[in-house]
Amino acid sequence: MTVWDRPEPPHRPVPLDRERIVAAAVALADEGGLTAVSVRKVAARLDAGPMRLYGFISTKDELFDLMVDAVYAEILPEERAGDWREALRVLAHRTRQAALRHPWLADLLGGRPALGPNGLAVAEATLAALDGLADVDTVMRAVETVSSYFTGAVRREIADLRAERATGLSKPEWQREHGPHLTRMLATGRYPALAKAVHDGTHVDAEESFATGLDWVLDAVAVRLAGPPGS
Repeated sequence: MTVWDRPEPPHRPVPLDRERIVAAAVALADEGGLTAVSVRKVAARLDAGPMRLYGFISTKDELFDLMVDAVYAEILPEERAGDWREALRVLAHRTRQAALRHPWLADLLGGRPALGPNGLAVAEATLAALDGLADVDTVMRAVETVSSYFTGAVRREIADLRAERATGLSKPEWQREHGPHLTRMLATGRYPALAKAVHDGTHVDAEESFATGLDWVLDAVAVRLAGPPGS
């Protein structure tokens, strides 16, 4: 029996339910990442014995599943999108925003499908926006393509933020510290394409980079959706 199907045990002296357990686990993960989450620590935050939590969850993986589904409630669109492109754009941006609020989410994105009620609702809203535009296999590949883009982009952005916290250096500070080495390497003439990118490229922030890349991916998906079946 999965965590989604298992009934909750009756309340005892310290009221507990999955919602309170998940909220405590999410708070711990927000503070210290997934390594900060354990049944013992969640129980301590709730002033309950660890064994009581096993009436609600069997494993830490189940707790992670519940945590992810809680965040999917933040990702779920508040209203129906006007068209498929808007639906996928909203999904991508809301996922990024959720990951910036809960950086640990980046570690759990991209694996097996989320089967909680909120995860299923997000999947349903996304697929419904593309329903009838192409055969089901093409629709599935379109969603997977966009999902792969924003999952990778979100993970890269979160990794950069983690590096900033770990080193104590902001991105500009890190660039200044390593600039002399890069300047020397580019001056050798062995990396002309890289030198052009470094010297002539326009700096954009993470949000603009994410939005631009997403538009390019959506443009490619639009071409495929407009083509003949099986193209």
